[in-house]
Amino acid sequence: MEIRMLKYFLTVAEEQNITQAANKLHITQPTLSRQIRDFEASLQTDLFIRKNKKLYLTEPGLFLKKRAEEIIELDEKTEQEFAKYQNALLKGQISIGCVEANSSHFLAAMLEEMIADHPQVTFNIYSGTSNDITERLDKGLLDIAVLIDPVPNNNYNKLILPDKELWGVLVSAEDLLAKQADISPKEILNLPLIWSGRKEVQKMLCAWGGFEEAELNIVGKYNLIFNVISLVEKKLVRLLRLKGPPITKKTIQNSSHLRQSMKPIACLFGRKKQFLVIRYSPLLKKYKML
Repeated sequence: MEIRMLKYFLTVAEEQNITQAANKLHITQPTLSRQIRDFEASLQTDLFIRKNKKLYLTEPGLFLKKRAEEIIELDEKTEQEFAKYQNALLKGQISIGCVEANSSHFLAAMLEEMIADHPQVTFNIYSGTSNDITERLDKGLLDIAVLIDPVPNNNYNKLILPDKELWGVLVSAEDLLAKQADISPKEILNLPLIWSGRKEVQKMLCAWGGFEEAELNIVGKYNLIFNVISLVEKKLVRLLRLKGPPITKKTIQNSSHLRQSMKPIACLFGRKKQFLVIRYSPLLKKYKML
């Protein structure tokens, strides 16, 4: 007997009307009607009778209502006590992985609240590629991570962050492309490019442009951009990357975005049942991130 179904049943009993109960539960009236019918069928008894356009509980319904209220109260109390227990345990060092992405600012908000709530906690931030961070997450070397979907693993809790990432081209300030707000697939076909070594990213960019990798003039690959910026400054290459935080160098033009490109989604990942992901999901709502 699911908690969700008991809550549906109690709401219908309280409202005495399927439509009003459905509105309160934020589901459709046909869905709620079907759920109640299936619930009654599974119990092999009628829980409601209809009189004068209202629903009244039968004798079995009255019995179940009392038990359901006790179960819901116990469930809520258990959740509250477990949260207190987990909060008491939160101490020591938290290891956080983060890719180069615009959504990394969420870390600042999360850490600000974590330090305020748990001053005994310290943190270690690891910056790297998605592959590096995913590997460390798998090995238990990281507690949580900010990564860009897709992540080829279903063993994680995932919270979608609200900011959409943008693909762009990093060029020299003297480059003709530096004056453009956006860049079309046709415009990058003959340019000497350096792009991510991740196969998932390469496929995404090829899908955006409608071309094959062999059609591009790829002169190199990178994992983190710090060591390849000098190549861009010298106009040897143009660099395809997530726009991310701006590069604060006068000789570099921060990315013109790829025209009508896909907008990758940044997510907060943690192992399934990882307490930190569950603990900080309300923070997303607090900052209007969901």
